[in-house]
Amino acid sequence: MSPMSPPPLLLLGVALALLPAAADRYTPDWASIDARPLPAWYDEAKLGIFVHWGVFSVPGFGKYSEWFWWNWRGAKGTDEMKFMEENFQPGFSYEDFAPRFHAEFFDPDAWAEIFQASGARYVVFTTKHHDGFANWPSKTSWNWNSVDTGPHRDVVGEISAAIRRKSIHLGLYHSMFEWFNPMYLADKASGYQTQDFVFTKALPELVDLVLKYKPDLIWSDGDWEAPDTYWNSTEFLAWLYNDSPVKDIVVTNDRWGKGCYCKHGGYYNCADRFSPVTPPDHKWEKCQSIDTHSWGYRRNMKLDELMDLPSIISDFVNTVALGGNYLLNIGPMHDGMIAPVFEERLRGVGGWLDVNGEAIYATRPWRVSYENGTVPVWYTATASSVYAILLKWPQQNPFKLDAPNTSNSTNVTLLGDPTLLKWAPVNPKGLTVTLPEMPPCPGNAWTLKLDGVA
Repeated sequence: MSPMSPPPLLLLGVALALLPAAADRYTPDWASIDARPLPAWYDEAKLGIFVHWGVFSVPGFGKYSEWFWWNWRGAKGTDEMKFMEENFQPGFSYEDFAPRFHAEFFDPDAWAEIFQASGARYVVFTTKHHDGFANWPSKTSWNWNSVDTGPHRDVVGEISAAIRRKSIHLGLYHSMFEWFNPMYLADKASGYQTQDFVFTKALPELVDLVLKYKPDLIWSDGDWEAPDTYWNSTEFLAWLYNDSPVKDIVVTNDRWGKGCYCKHGGYYNCADRFSPVTPPDHKWEKCQSIDTHSWGYRRNMKLDELMDLPSIISDFVNTVALGGNYLLNIGPMHDGMIAPVFEERLRGVGGWLDVNGEAIYATRPWRVSYENGTVPVWYTATASSVYAILLKWPQQNPFKLDAPNTSNSTNVTLLGDPTLLKWAPVNPKGLTVTLPEMPPCPGNAWTLKLDGVA
């Protein structure tokens, strides 16, 4: 059956069942929605794992494998079109990939163990990408979901339960639009004056995901072609913050309509791989894929296209020092296996955090974010300590830090070793510290903990 002919199911009434506004309730406008405080768990978490998995994982091909269908249906001469002509019989459709999405080796507890080992405090899982395939038994996506075809399993339900058994926060990615859904294309052709797709498909799905799986985070996407008024975003968010079962804990991003990026929402993504140079005045997140080209798994990826562990740690530290969270992406294979190279990277991040996590979790930007003397140094801080994260081991010993203001009570240690290090003040500010022999450290980044500095 065509995935683009879902039966009408108007669940929006549930989403928009708002009680009369009161002083302690959020109203469906951005001034009110944006005034909601961000739940504290999100800023403290710092590290999340992004997981792109779906029917697009079956062909697993192209520079951006999750966009395979779009590129295949695009202009002649694309790599995806050539791939299909050379490897599949005429008449083979994208929908024909769905029965091959067997997920025969999908073990949600094994995935959750890897995520826990990475040190991640939240996971964002793809419930539905722009192809419209739902990884849960969506009633508005008949025969185009993971229970009716493919794995014949509630993938979202299984991974949600496994993640929570590891005490990791659950995030759900959801694409608002669908490339080739006739209802969406009809709304688009009307200049978004009609909203049949929104009321019949997009919002009912979001409400269903919230009520069924109670996510701690909603990562909205696929919103950029139409304004937030078309998506009825503020009405949904007002329900989410006022009356949903996750109203007190849920976190949202900024992808709720054209022009909303970096402007509205709980925290800002702004753009894929967003990297500011100074700390923004609003909580933000950088999403970065280990495969620097694609979010979904690519069978044609090459080793030199993958981030190595030192690159990941450097990017992660940079992000946290500037007040952001780091959402590190992997794309599992269509059979449910996580490629060993991705697992190795995730466990490497966890190994680094086992030693240096004190300088990451629940920290904030310091008055100085970065200094680049003889080695690059990023700073983070808590109420009682400052952390200087060295991205190279210094060749000079003693080693000089320019930014700290020392006092008679200053102490300096290297995380992973409680031994107090010898240090001396530098006029008018800064210090020199005598370092031990270079200790082994996954990711090639070390942290000096400074207590008793301004």
